[in-house]
Amino acid sequence: MWFKNFLGLLQRRLIGAFKYSVEGLLAAWKSEEAIKVELTLLPVLIVLALYFGPGKIEKILLIGSAILVLIVELLNTGLEKTIDRISQERHELSKIVKDIGSAAVLAALLNLLMVWGIIFLG
Repeated sequence: MWFKNFLGLLQRRLIGAFKYSVEGLLAAWKSEEAIKVELTLLPVLIVLALYFGPGKIEKILLIGSAILVLIVELLNTGLEKTIDRISQERHELSKIVKDIGSAAVLAALLNLLMVWGIIFLG
């Protein structure tokens, strides 16, 4: 009986988490141009990776590097929204946090370029 209760709880939790995740993705889509660009390019990159990737591992690396950019962009957006919620006033620490988030996105983009470049250009 406890196992059945546990499965019900797990199912409700997963459904709730999925719902919140979709809401977060939609909120990011509505407020961030970069998210729109990345979500629009992601299916194209996935198709290219699946079609042109030479092997399974390469396909995984190509797709993973593209998804990583989106993940980091979402985290950066969360950081920026949190800073803006705290205060709209200019503050050096707020700028530093936003710049670090932006640097993380740049690092993810450089990782994507490196992975795609090494796989396709040798």
